[in-house]
Amino acid sequence: MQRLFILTLSLLPWIPAVLCKVTTEGELSIMEGQSLTIPCHYEPQYASYVKYWCRGKTREFCTSLARTDEPRSADPAEKKVSVFDDQVQLVFTVTMNNLKEGDSGWYMCGVEIGGVWSADDVAFTNIKVIHGMSVVNSRVSGEEGSSLTVECHYSERYRESEKKWCRSGDWSSCLLTGSEGNYEDTSVAISDDRTRTFTITLKKLQMRDTGWYWCSAGQQQMAVHVLVTRRATTTAVSVTSPPIRLHSAAYLPPPKPITKESWNSHSHILESLLVCASIMLLVGLAILARKLWKQRKQDPLQRQVKAIKARHNEYSGDVGDLQNAAVVFLNRDSQDVHMY
Repeated sequence: MQRLFILTLSLLPWIPAVLCKVTTEGELSIMEGQSLTIPCHYEPQYASYVKYWCRGKTREFCTSLARTDEPRSADPAEKKVSVFDDQVQLVFTVTMNNLKEGDSGWYMCGVEIGGVWSADDVAFTNIKVIHGMSVVNSRVSGEEGSSLTVECHYSERYRESEKKWCRSGDWSSCLLTGSEGNYEDTSVAISDDRTRTFTITLKKLQMRDTGWYWCSAGQQQMAVHVLVTRRATTTAVSVTSPPIRLHSAAYLPPPKPITKESWNSHSHILESLLVCASIMLLVGLAILARKLWKQRKQDPLQRQVKAIKARHNEYSGDVGDLQNAAVVFLNRDSQDVHMY
């Protein structure tokens, strides 16, 4: 009976840990030089308790790094480790900045229960800080004629290293950043902001750009697959586009403006018409002049014939009398008139 009582007393500190658990991620990996935020979830009865973050694999030998009951820094980004407790969402978050490879190891987020007979509620996580490279998306795609961007991350030790973008299997195709960390031509642009990220922008994509590539920093490299799809040939008609109006028979298009070319073409036609009209006018004048000249030439002859007829009418003799007869001869060559 005494042994059972002692066993019960020894298990009392572990009862809160079994009934009310603190949970977090079991293992995390992060690139060297970057920041990491770890969420630690707890039960509602722990909302007002003190939370802490320490380094170690056991509760007894865990070095405290940050606590919620410590004065909060004005700028948490300046501190190596900071803790923020959200009692509404029942989660406290731990932020670790500028991680180094030596920061790798076991950590613990816990709720301080206090008291002799109760242990703190804790959860462990293993953080691995690695050096090298990573990419946001190892497979990217874009439409023919458009652009796409590949984002590559590298650890702090490669900040000053030369960055490369190469086509897999063809090292002669590698494009390198210069001393300023930039490279650009008509099809590719590389930009290194020297904050552990460099971006590659592929411009005016063509179908032959499909394939595997490498983004590289120092001796580290990451594979990226680029897929170029064909441009859509059909164009969707907008619903809000104005209706098409059909021209009726009565519709007359607006007159075309007179340009220099059209005026030159019309001037040739006007010149031809003017020449034809002038020729016709000259021919008409020539015919009229000829008629007037003939009429003027015949007037004296007609006056002489009339005078002879008048004189002939003055004779009162018999018409059959040959003595009273008169013969008129007209000489067309000399225009003279002779009466016998």
